[in-house]
Amino acid sequence: MPRETPYLQIADRLRERLAAGEWVIGDRLPSRAAVAAEYGVGQSVAQRAMERLIIEGLLEGRAGSGTYVRRPRERLRMVRSQHREMRGGSPFRADMREKGLAGTWESRSAARTPAPDHIADRLAIAPGDPCVVTHYEFLGDGLPVQLSESWEPMAVTGGTPVVLPEMGPLAGAGVVERMRSIGVEVEAALEVPRPSRATQEQANLLGIAVGDLVTVIERTYCATDGRPVETATIVVPDVRWEIAYWVPVKPAGE
Repeated sequence: MPRETPYLQIADRLRERLAAGEWVIGDRLPSRAAVAAEYGVGQSVAQRAMERLIIEGLLEGRAGSGTYVRRPRERLRMVRSQHREMRGGSPFRADMREKGLAGTWESRSAARTPAPDHIADRLAIAPGDPCVVTHYEFLGDGLPVQLSESWEPMAVTGGTPVVLPEMGPLAGAGVVERMRSIGVEVEAALEVPRPSRATQEQANLLGIAVGDLVTVIERTYCATDGRPVETATIVVPDVRWEIAYWVPVKPAGE
């Protein structure tokens, strides 16, 4: 988004004044009308600028009271490792538990969805082959943490009790445990992280601004025979989470 956009210019000026200590945590900012008058813009521009800083976690709005400086949000670390796949159950729920958060999610699945070309390539199947696609919104203490779009080939799970990830005896158990229950051992996961910018839909679901930085992780689980059994596109807001990878190294001689 071009920086000459008026509301972004105002947001930049307010951010600079916050960084300089003109207002400290708990202080009330001037009203929207006062900000608009000071910078010679309309009140709607001033409002968008202040809303931008609310989204960034620098300010908070209090109903009937005004806009205040809030304590900056803590940027947490999300560790991707072999360890997270070996704990049993949902890796996400275990990740959140280690940070003292309650990990929950909302999902919707659709069976017999034809695989688009890019998904077919990641799953090593033919374009159009039937899959189960599941859209997830993951939450920590009720606040958005990440989004995920997961694809599983029905050639692997079709006709089994775990064909729908969030239904049946292992609902919500995680890909590794579900696959193991039908005799498919997951041996490895390939993850490809890329920086990106939030789309309108992603921004709405994650509570961030359109164009904000996100990390997109393309993850694919593979069975012991090398066959891909699930692939997912995971979207994590950069403003709240940094991605780190823990890589175990075997001692010499082992």
